[in-house]
Amino acid sequence: MAHLKQQFKKALSSIEPGNDKDNAPEAHRLVSDALKADPKLAEYGVSPVLIGSYKRNVSIRRIKDVDVFVRLADVPRDVTSQDILDRFFKVLHAEFGTDSDGHRRTKRQDRSLQVSFPDYDLYVDAVPARPYGDGTWEIPQKGEDNKWVRTNPDGLTALSSAMNADHDEYYVPTVKLLRQTRRALLGKRPGGFFIEMAAYQAFASGLVSGDDQAEYYVSALREVSKIVDNFVTFGIAVTDPTLPGHTISIRATDDELNTARERFADAAASAEAALVEEDEGQAALAFRKLLGTNGDGDTVFPMPDGFNDDGSKKASAISPGARSVPAGKATFG
Repeated sequence: MAHLKQQFKKALSSIEPGNDKDNAPEAHRLVSDALKADPKLAEYGVSPVLIGSYKRNVSIRRIKDVDVFVRLADVPRDVTSQDILDRFFKVLHAEFGTDSDGHRRTKRQDRSLQVSFPDYDLYVDAVPARPYGDGTWEIPQKGEDNKWVRTNPDGLTALSSAMNADHDEYYVPTVKLLRQTRRALLGKRPGGFFIEMAAYQAFASGLVSGDDQAEYYVSALREVSKIVDNFVTFGIAVTDPTLPGHTISIRATDDELNTARERFADAAASAEAALVEEDEGQAALAFRKLLGTNGDGDTVFPMPDGFNDDGSKKASAISPGARSVPAGKATFG
């Protein structure tokens, strides 16, 4: 069986965020500081916190957006979501202005404000939140004036950490590999969060296991492909583990979802075949195709020593049956 432990280790290193690890928290700090400095938001008890894939340590190279969850613990109930979004825009536009081309760096979205950082090649999404009443929060409902939707991002961070500990630190790297597989196989949608939540559901079911990274990746890919198929074929929603009885929502067309179902099913079959493949070169070739290239355009999964990029074995320096061998140094010991 081809478990290729060193190759999986190098693959994970290849998809780990690079300079983004420094740029993302700095961009987060700048947006947070601007919001905390506003007197009106300070009156509302403003307290920004980092959330999203970067916070949960499951982001992959490259990080293009950073999510800042802006908690407003003391905001009056009669202050509407539009009032808050208006205030956010006023504060952030005043702080960040325009870029070198004269474009506004702050862009208003349905439920957040997006601030561009051209020097870092990333965006910060600042999402306002008010208390729901039970330790969870509400954020503006997309496309609805003064409608709010319940969420619990802090809970998801805690659950992810616990799941990682329960699986001997294999959960987080497996999610990274699944996110990279999604990036290699699909377009923009469905996004990485959908695959991550499908992965969490798969792990929580007890059906994902393994003794090394290869086994965890293949096992998780198989179960995630089933969850994607059930979602697309039968409309079985993916659960929100932080809010009992709730499910997650995603944006994707029917064609995008059907493509995801087909490609993840094929990927699971290819990965299972690769795991039991005796030829390490052919196994590595299959994993290489599943993981594609990282955000810098570099191939993620390396070939084992002694194999070409097409999975064939490299020619030996000494051909079998040769009558002589190259001379070595006359030293011993």
